[in-house]
Amino acid sequence: MKKIWLTILTITVAAHGYAQKFIQISNPTAHNRNELVSIPYDKFTSHFLMDSTFTIKDEKGNVLPHQLEKLGTVHPVNVLVLVNIGPKSKLKLSVDQTASPAAEPKTFARYVPERFDDFAWENDVLAFRMYGKALEGRPDDAQGMDVWAKRTDKLVIDKWYKTEDYHKDHGEGLDYYSVGQTLGAGDIGLFINDSLMYTKHYRRYKVLDNGPLRTTFQLEFDPENVDGQHIIFSKRFSLDAGSNFNKITLKFENQNKGETPIAIGIVKRKEEGPLLTFAKNPMSLTYWEPEINNSGKIGVALIVPEKGVKYSNASPEQALMISKVKNKKDFIYFNGAAWNKAGKITNENEWNKAVEIYKENLKHPLKTELK
Repeated sequence: MKKIWLTILTITVAAHGYAQKFIQISNPTAHNRNELVSIPYDKFTSHFLMDSTFTIKDEKGNVLPHQLEKLGTVHPVNVLVLVNIGPKSKLKLSVDQTASPAAEPKTFARYVPERFDDFAWENDVLAFRMYGKALEGRPDDAQGMDVWAKRTDKLVIDKWYKTEDYHKDHGEGLDYYSVGQTLGAGDIGLFINDSLMYTKHYRRYKVLDNGPLRTTFQLEFDPENVDGQHIIFSKRFSLDAGSNFNKITLKFENQNKGETPIAIGIVKRKEEGPLLTFAKNPMSLTYWEPEINNSGKIGVALIVPEKGVKYSNASPEQALMISKVKNKKDFIYFNGAAWNKAGKITNENEWNKAVEIYKENLKHPLKTELK
């Protein structure tokens, strides 16, 4: 009998100790945060003694959406959790070993062969696209990154491409952003001998994760031979639910030099006194566009945490942030946009403030602890 009671007591204590384990999220900033936190998968599963089947809840018992991020591998790499946390506060999240309801998809990307090899991606805020090989050399060819203005939190890429009527606003938004022969809403070009040079369009793609909360993909390009330099490069894009910003990671290998000069750009519209704002710590460039064809106003921004960045407004077509990418070292920057008709960011001051808040969030990420 003694042994039975000892066994029961041991199980009870162990269960009690297990139940006390939790995730603590801390917000060091003075504003509300609605974003993803990332926990290494192996660390998470060993701490909570469970496999990939689990549910994460807040202190009120609400289920929080999560995603197993694989980054193109077979096995999960990170557990992503979407949290909403107030200024200078903490969240305590519990973990149950029960199947969680499927999270509503809030991000998506795909190759679009039916539209000249476009590659398009979106979240519940905006949509973007890059142009592919089939568009190259056509009269309607464009160079940089396109952004689609949305005023719905629904995913629209498939629907808009199917109707082929996305240049008109039918209540969800539209594509009216003009890229043309520019870098558009934050693409890059080579900056050789102090001159901007456009690269060929992407040739290959890899979707590494496709939602529901974060979509990550990689675009690969054919080598460029410029000024005696043989340059190989790729671009990795990552977009989170609820965010106005992409995280873009460049990888370069210059077989003739240790680094490659690049320019990151934003197209300017033909106007006097464009509402461009350049700021530091880290460096950022924001632009609030004028009204175009009664379709509203779009704000575009670049954030470049890398050192050695120069700002140039000399070109009448676009504003540039010029830097260098070292061989085989990640070069990370962020680009984003906002549309006034979506109702959340409606003027230049609000857009500049949103960019500064995002910069602060980058410098002071949410702190995640397993306890």
